[in-house]
Amino acid sequence: MHSRRWRVLQLSAAALTVNPMTSFTVRTPVDLLALVPYVIGFHPEDSVVLLTFSDDRPVGPPGRAETFHARIDLPVTEHEQRQVARLLRDVVARHRAGLIGLLLYTDDVEAAQSFASLMVGGLVRDCVDIIDVVRVEQDRFYPVDDPEDPGTPYDLRGHAFTAEAVLDGRVVHENRVALADSLVGTDPEDALLVAEAASNLVDHLIEVGQRGAVLAPELAEHARWLQDRIRTHLHDRARLDPGDAGRLLVLTSFDALREVAWAEMTRTNATVHVELWRDLVRRAPHDLRSGAAGLLAFAAWLAGDGALAWCALDRCFEGDPDDRLGQHVAALVESATPPSVWAPMETSSLRIFSATGERTG
Repeated sequence: MHSRRWRVLQLSAAALTVNPMTSFTVRTPVDLLALVPYVIGFHPEDSVVLLTFSDDRPVGPPGRAETFHARIDLPVTEHEQRQVARLLRDVVARHRAGLIGLLLYTDDVEAAQSFASLMVGGLVRDCVDIIDVVRVEQDRFYPVDDPEDPGTPYDLRGHAFTAEAVLDGRVVHENRVALADSLVGTDPEDALLVAEAASNLVDHLIEVGQRGAVLAPELAEHARWLQDRIRTHLHDRARLDPGDAGRLLVLTSFDALREVAWAEMTRTNATVHVELWRDLVRRAPHDLRSGAAGLLAFAAWLAGDGALAWCALDRCFEGDPDDRLGQHVAALVESATPPSVWAPMETSSLRIFSATGERTG
């Protein structure tokens, strides 16, 4: 590691757990750089990236510490820098993180130095140990506190973490814009068929209501279908045909039915839910996108993919800025709440079934 006036550790290894099944051991600054696109899903630009680690020493305050990662746009003004530094320090303290790496992706040397001074000084006062602090450009990284350093070239294409991402089937996007664009549909013919199926179901439900019939029993029947269809997808992972896709989008626009889909999510199956709801967000008509996007945001948070969760929230709030599930997920991501706190909902507590006195498994 670079020598510097800040307290930076000379560690042989530190470990970051990305999810319950995957952890990475970091020994060099290039390891840090290779880890970032894996954990956030894209190559950052003009960003602050904070990674927290565990090692063999007792670090931080007493209590259970959980590793996490965070990315935020690089602040430029002094006021913004102080706000972001305070926010990140609060999150580090809340999670009892005692070991961090800080990467500043920018060619603005002055902004990187001033933010690093605020951030690192505060962390040192908080008794947090720092693996390294580097400023990163496209193909070279620099010690933040030495503007005369010529920098060190790097290439992540052959790195073991990059290979691990390929083996895991994890897509790393060029930047955040590319990640957001991955939630935009590209098949207008399919979108038309999905919209037609959705419109037919909406027309049917309106007709039922106009006849004065009680809608709850019919919605409970749709809820049973929704539950069964999701469970089938979790098993076969086959792409939904336009008819089923349109039906799911309409049903999850009802809060009580969206709970049925929500209750099917666990940390084990979260990645499958991510692909299901990502596909439906891409195929959804604008007025039916919020429900699916809120579910995608939650599934992404549960899978440990905060960047995708934020992109899904953007799509969710386009249609409904007050979406309740979206607001809930935003609070989880902003506070860096770990997915380990999630306890799956009991289907017996779902409103749509309790309202009709039904049982479901």
